[in-house]
Amino acid sequence: MATANENVGQAPKRSKVFLIILIALVVAGTWFGISKWHHAQLHAETDDAQVEANISPIIPRVSGYVKEVRVSDNEVVKKGDTLLVLDGRDLRIRLEQAQAALATAESNLLSAKASTAAARSNIGTSEHAALAIDAEIEKAKVTVWQSTQEFNRYANLIQDHTITQQQYEDKLAAKESAEKQLQILQQQRKQAVSQTNAVSTQSLATSSQISIAMATIKQRQVDVDDAMLNLSYTVITSPADGMVSKVNVQVGQFLTAGQSTFSVVLGRNLWVVANYKETQYSKIKVGQKVIVEADAIPHHDFEARVASFSPATGARFALLPPDNASGNFVKVVQRLPVKIEFTNPQDSELDRLKAGMNVNVDIHIGN
Repeated sequence: MATANENVGQAPKRSKVFLIILIALVVAGTWFGISKWHHAQLHAETDDAQVEANISPIIPRVSGYVKEVRVSDNEVVKKGDTLLVLDGRDLRIRLEQAQAALATAESNLLSAKASTAAARSNIGTSEHAALAIDAEIEKAKVTVWQSTQEFNRYANLIQDHTITQQQYEDKLAAKESAEKQLQILQQQRKQAVSQTNAVSTQSLATSSQISIAMATIKQRQVDVDDAMLNLSYTVITSPADGMVSKVNVQVGQFLTAGQSTFSVVLGRNLWVVANYKETQYSKIKVGQKVIVEADAIPHHDFEARVASFSPATGARFALLPPDNASGNFVKVVQRLPVKIEFTNPQDSELDRLKAGMNVNVDIHIGN
């Protein structure tokens, strides 16, 4: 009888405890819901985000056999460090051939200049000779005029029998000799003019040869520069500070120009691309504060900010973009890539972040 009374007394107590627990759960759930709602009004979160980095592919600019591989996977390199060396013997031969062709062109230029100088000297000599002949012609003309005057006077005298026939013939011979000498000098003048013209033509030809030789030198110099540039491409260096990844090349392997060999992940220049739902887009602004937490580095908050927005949704950059004109349209909430930049370069934990890591992003959208 006493046991029955005790059971009846404990039943109301259990009901009260259950009611208290239920009320506590409802209050806790309400508080949690309100907290989450309030947090959602001030924060835009997503776990669809990855760390990104500049990855520079190492691609040879010339073809050739690999002579040396100076790096290995995951090795840290500095800008300018040698990564690969190709066998450049054939390119060195081409450089020497180009240099020999340049030397020949320079020699041809010197010869053309010497020929031009000689031609100009000959022009001066011919012109000087022509001037000397002109002076002789003027003297000869005076002699002809004098001998003609003397002959005419003797012609009148012989009619009067004042002079002898021999004297007359001597004056005639002197006149004819002076005229003959004038003709010879005039012929020499024509030859001198002809020679001067020929030398002038030769000078023009040699001047043209100089122009051609100079143009040839420029072309040969370009060939030398091109050969030197190609030879320099046999030594492949790192474009920036970073870490080597996926070295897939061996000594003796033939590489073609443009063939990808491996990559260099560049330094601490990291950022995050977070894919937010389009329904969250209106709340996000450039410059807003961001907290980033990496799955690989829990309990550490990286300071960041919103840098920019993608001009299109991620689906538009897919290999096969969606085609909604086929008649089977199903509305799917799209995601817009948002670029987020780290703002605390002194954070030592940044060195532990790697491209491709998953992160959680929390943008502070509240005032």
